[in-house]
Amino acid sequence: MGSRVAAALLRRSRDQASALLMPRLPRNAPASAPTPRVGSAAASSSSSCGGGSCLLPPRPGPAGAVSPASRFGSFHAFRSLAPKTVFGQCTRRMSTTAAALNSAAANGAANSGLKLLVTKGPQAQKAVGIWLFGCAAWVFSLVILGGITRLTRSGLSMTDWKFTGEIPPVTDDAWQLEFEKYKQSPEYKRVNKGMSLEDFKFIYWMEYAHRMWGRALGFVFAGPFAYFIAKGYVTRQLGLRLSALFALGGAQGLIGWWMVKSGLEEPTSEYVQPRVSPYRLATHLTSAFVIYCGILWTALSVVMPDPPTGSMSWVNGAAKIRKLAIPVSAVVGITAISGAFVAGNDAGHAYNSFPKMGDSWIPEDVFSMEPFIRNFFENTSTVQLNHRILATTTLFSVGGLWLAARKIDMHPAVKSLIGSTLGMAALQVTLGISTLLMYVPTSLGSAHQAGALTLLSLMILLTHTLRRPSPALLKSITTAVKST
Repeated sequence: MGSRVAAALLRRSRDQASALLMPRLPRNAPASAPTPRVGSAAASSSSSCGGGSCLLPPRPGPAGAVSPASRFGSFHAFRSLAPKTVFGQCTRRMSTTAAALNSAAANGAANSGLKLLVTKGPQAQKAVGIWLFGCAAWVFSLVILGGITRLTRSGLSMTDWKFTGEIPPVTDDAWQLEFEKYKQSPEYKRVNKGMSLEDFKFIYWMEYAHRMWGRALGFVFAGPFAYFIAKGYVTRQLGLRLSALFALGGAQGLIGWWMVKSGLEEPTSEYVQPRVSPYRLATHLTSAFVIYCGILWTALSVVMPDPPTGSMSWVNGAAKIRKLAIPVSAVVGITAISGAFVAGNDAGHAYNSFPKMGDSWIPEDVFSMEPFIRNFFENTSTVQLNHRILATTTLFSVGGLWLAARKIDMHPAVKSLIGSTLGMAALQVTLGISTLLMYVPTSLGSAHQAGALTLLSLMILLTHTLRRPSPALLKSITTAVKST
């Protein structure tokens, strides 16, 4: 009797297990359900798959065969149908395990044929990504600190430069020696004559902090980089890219001193205030932007090898927006660089009115220099007018991108990102106008520079998100659509 009961229970358990492994519809479900959208709704609601980027297509097989991925999917579907009993709790635990296995299998399928920048698994990928994002944030803060140093006129306080750095003055005699060096500079003679030692200490510490913060970045970058290479995390492609960024970072210190040295020379006219060359300032800022953008793009490529996708419609929509986003990104970058010439020529202290420049829309002396091309880089009126036009163009370009995105079917996260970019562009224009009307206070000037870098960051993120998916991911989406 006991053996017959045990055999019956065993058969029943096998039947229940088979029922779990086979997909089953509710009793009142229609015979033909509408074709689901790949990667949308439930398929894209899982945060671990990033909106369908981890989609696993059904494995082709003989007619009537059910792939393991389909069986795992049936566990997830069965969880909502199982009764709240001990058996239901057991199936929920089984469905969680199956979902994890399905996610791992999907990741493997999506990454097949995809060249990853980091090896040794997701933990290594996470570690390298955190390190790179940290370095990008460090460069961001370094750019802002450099802007504050310039706005407080502290950049010419240190009249010499050593590649390895130097210990700051600690005694009264050492401070007096540094102060005497500064008194020989054109800036002290024409701008800060009569400055007290305490005031000099402030501008000295600002420049010293900027230099040492940049040197500290070298250690923050080089140390983990060497460790990840030793551990075998870094691929050859990533290693070459990061080595180039590290070399550019080292050259940035030389470019900075090359810029400062131009401000220590006597101006050509006694009526001109000593300041650094706008060309060298633009070179220094541009190289900083290149380093920042390179690190940020690489960090995004490490943590997000493939862009978020959900359906071929979303992929095609992203391709359309990408054609618009790339030129808009170029306009944003050019506008940011033009701000360096505004700073280098102190153009923000001229024509502190908006929308007109003084009493006219276009000043009369915008083309007064010879040769003609010098006006765009050295003429205060032309430089400010140029920056105004570029800023307005940026705002309307981002606005046009947002309007175009509203009419195109694509990933909701991308649409949200474009909306955020438009909001940041509007805020940046507001900051710029406020900075101009208030005669460039340090707080607003540094906020305006931070806004430019934030807007550039959003455009980098948007362009990176709009990349074309890898062939493996495109194939998986196409196969899944055909199978449904």
